[in-house]
Amino acid sequence: MPTAPAPDLLAAARSLLGDAPRALLGITGVPGAGKTTLAEGLVAALNDGSPGLAVHVPMDGYHLADRVLEAHGTRARKGAAETFDGWGYVELLRLLRSRPDHPVFAPGFDRDLEQPLAGAIEVPPTARLVVSEGNYLLLEQEPWSLVRGLVDEVWFCEADPGRRMSALVDRHVQFGKTPEFARSWIDSVDEPNAARVAATRERADRVVRTF
Repeated sequence: MPTAPAPDLLAAARSLLGDAPRALLGITGVPGAGKTTLAEGLVAALNDGSPGLAVHVPMDGYHLADRVLEAHGTRARKGAAETFDGWGYVELLRLLRSRPDHPVFAPGFDRDLEQPLAGAIEVPPTARLVVSEGNYLLLEQEPWSLVRGLVDEVWFCEADPGRRMSALVDRHVQFGKTPEFARSWIDSVDEPNAARVAATRERADRVVRTF
């Protein structure tokens, strides 16, 4: 079961709906800060009372496939902003914002395969809140700078540094990396990305302490 969000966060998410046909909430933060946990908790809580009201659409579905990263020489930086299809993600947000009268199928990310998975997430036309989380929603460089104008709010997840680091190691190990490789990857890839994301904190509408 997803972790239940704090009542004030649930109320804040509900308040985005208003009279609009659909609202978009972005959730960002550094790697390992609890973005997915918060997004899944909000969506589950909202749907508990109103099934189908909210859908979770993570940015991770726009990871470029390994074969593309290898062709561009960026495989060793997988997870950095340039290893995503940012333009594709922006176009998805535009489509979701328009709330078409047909289902929209968004890509997901298979953590066992470590690859994007096309058409994995269905957003029905009846869904009124889309919660999308990812590291780079508040970057000021295109295409990421376009995200801010397509969502109603962006929340920034902030976590205790020590516990976040432990959670990152555990996540990498869970999906097949050795603890030694996990720590090396965190130092060389995750933490440089984290520094870039942390610099966007002041642009968020709300800072959420996750753990």
